[in-house]
Amino acid sequence: MSHEELDQLRAKLDDKNMELLKLLNERGNLVKKIGEVKSKAGTKRFDPVRERKMLDLIAEENEGPFETTTLQHLFKQVFKASLELMGEDEQKTLLVSRKKHPENTVVNVKDTLIGDGVQKLIAGPCSVESEEQVLTVAKALKERGISLLRGGAFKPRTSPYDFQGLGLEGLKILKKAGDQYDMAVISEIVSPNDIETALDYVDVIQIGARNMHNFELLKEVGMTDKPVLLKRGLSATISEFIHAAEYVLSRGNTNLMLCERGIRTYETATRNTLDISAIPILKQETHLPVLADVTHSTGRRDLLLPAAKAALAIGADAVMAEVHPDPAVALSDSAQQMDIAEFNEFVTTLRESNLLKDVAAKASI
Repeated sequence: MSHEELDQLRAKLDDKNMELLKLLNERGNLVKKIGEVKSKAGTKRFDPVRERKMLDLIAEENEGPFETTTLQHLFKQVFKASLELMGEDEQKTLLVSRKKHPENTVVNVKDTLIGDGVQKLIAGPCSVESEEQVLTVAKALKERGISLLRGGAFKPRTSPYDFQGLGLEGLKILKKAGDQYDMAVISEIVSPNDIETALDYVDVIQIGARNMHNFELLKEVGMTDKPVLLKRGLSATISEFIHAAEYVLSRGNTNLMLCERGIRTYETATRNTLDISAIPILKQETHLPVLADVTHSTGRRDLLLPAAKAALAIGADAVMAEVHPDPAVALSDSAQQMDIAEFNEFVTTLRESNLLKDVAAKASI
């Protein structure tokens, strides 16, 4: 074969490649249209029966020279890419998506802004145990310029025999502390039936990790205008976390914050595994403020400071940590809570390292 004949064959091959490229893109446009129709109809994008028929048809019609298995493999890759194309299109339409809403959402929590570029601290006891306990912690936080108070009134626990919280009485204690020290109150609500009552006592409704997939609860908080703090589930993927957030926004509530609180892995050195990379991913994929709970992710008092440093350095809008007047006698999670002296050192170290530049600190110190 002469060089001239070889060049002619290569030119024909190049033409076929361009034809394939054009056909693949035409197919892609058809796929996107089908995806839009299916989305409006509420039907699943993946149709295994149709895919099986197409693979069988390829086997029947193939005349070579490619092996049927080779062609089926190639078409499977085309099918897979098509599903991903539909998924990308769906992501563009999600209300939580940065593609849908390029600007950062800033949540106003009782005049404290979260997501405005100034990183904040949220702190308080794991569980509300008494009025004296909460007021003691609130006073200590306020003295350090912290205006966001967390505390558990309803405590979903692994064992039904563990302390479950004080319920409504706990919310009343938190509200008293918030009013007395002019602090915003954050507390978890576990039942849709309690949302209406909670609106009178809390400034932020927290949806805990165990309730991330409690869709009725997500819908209920989505119908309020109260700020919501949604924690990532124990074994939830980032995609599942994002779609749980979509439940809230889809009902009209845009005052939503996401919280990475560690996921369950095979590691036992910590209570959970802090997925530090989730913070920048969530900030890239969504427009919502992203927080890090360093207490529940590590479960260890000695790891709170380095975990907080890492979270702030990688871009968390706020860090959550637990404080108790006397952790040794705490009714829940004593090993992971700081006492007030430890918390003061925690705050001082973060501020002196220039990792935490919260406005409140400048105003009070």
